[in-house]
Amino acid sequence: MKHALVFGGTGQIGRPLLGLLLRDGWRVTAVSRQLPHERLGLTWLQGEFRKMPALPAQVDVMLSCGPLDAFARWYDGSRIDCARVVAFGSTSIEVKRGSSDPHERAVAQRLREGEDGVLAAAAARDAGATLLRPTLVYGAGRDATLTRIAQLARRWTRFPLPTHADGLRQPVHVDDLARAAFNAIDSDGARGRAYALPGGETLTYRDMVQRVLATIEPPPRLVELPGPLFNLALAMARLTGRGTGLGEAAVLRMRTDLVFDCAPAQRDLHYSPRGFAPTARMFETHEDDGDDA
Repeated sequence: MKHALVFGGTGQIGRPLLGLLLRDGWRVTAVSRQLPHERLGLTWLQGEFRKMPALPAQVDVMLSCGPLDAFARWYDGSRIDCARVVAFGSTSIEVKRGSSDPHERAVAQRLREGEDGVLAAAAARDAGATLLRPTLVYGAGRDATLTRIAQLARRWTRFPLPTHADGLRQPVHVDDLARAAFNAIDSDGARGRAYALPGGETLTYRDMVQRVLATIEPPPRLVELPGPLFNLALAMARLTGRGTGLGEAAVLRMRTDLVFDCAPAQRDLHYSPRGFAPTARMFETHEDDGDDA
């Protein structure tokens, strides 16, 4: 029986990935900070990258659905015999590298160092590593963008956007990402490569938000404000403790196209993402039960 070691198995991508592995007959060992209920064929170990429990000496594949930089540091020093590694990063590696926000540039740098670290460590062991870079993730109520928009819109009964928020986006469902990771395991062409994983539909930021609002009953009103007025409203929200989490760089990106080519992933991972047809259930929030190792 093939054996998979999974990090971030209780996270928004990890959960559907575990389901795919178990249905395919894999033996799975998953690591998380807290121990969920075990399932047949699945063994949970409690730990994190800085303090790992005793792990199997040999597995067929390692899959990381948690923070890439933490996984890269741990993997570099690990001694597990494993010929295949699949790890999630983010398209933020490209999107945020030239940001005006130093925090965002640091995120991009950590992602770059994480990717380089995983590829270098895998090459030194003659292992095959694949890096996966999702765009805007949604579907499990645990993402920091679309679920956050739904939360704020429910609270305010309306949602403000700056005018001309027409930058293109490609939101991607967690189940499609899990399938891409699962398919990567047996893809020889994916070894030593990184893939953008956009969603199956390209639409403007405004239309994306409008579809999120349409899942709420009654639907909150979308309010478009001129740039200066929107920035003032954002500043007032921060002052009153109702911050949206949006910084100046994030607002500017609403008018910037962030579009990625999925053809390489289609070719090597049989990647076939769905269009953006959200439902209310996709933005229902859940307790964080230790998704990242």
